[in-house]
Amino acid sequence: MKKKRFEELVDRALNSLPDEFSSLLDNVGVFIAGRPSEETLREMKVPKGETLFGLYEGVPLTERTSEYGLVVPDTITLFQDSIEEACNSEAEMAEQIRKTVLHELAHHFGIDEERMDEIEARWDDTEAAN
Repeated sequence: MKKKRFEELVDRALNSLPDEFSSLLDNVGVFIAGRPSEETLREMKVPKGETLFGLYEGVPLTERTSEYGLVVPDTITLFQDSIEEACNSEAEMAEQIRKTVLHELAHHFGIDEERMDEIEARWDDTEAAN
């Protein structure tokens, strides 16, 4: 998929966010990269043979204090090659992008990986029931 079309799918996912979430993203940059580096995979303790679809880097809202200021924006990076390799159609990619955006935003809002696994398991159960 061309990067421009991938960007459109990312924009669609971001534009679909409820206003109460999108209003809290004024200092978050969203970027697209090909795939995570080996260093990133090691730092994130991703098991061999697995990959990342996205990465949040920054200070979650729940950890910010009155001293938070004059910092670079938080970032969310979506890994286009990783998502493309895991999906068989544009519709699957759009759904994976949506899930990845939501997952990384959850980290921005202070939700840890364990809690995200619980939430995503419920998403999967809901999708299977439909």
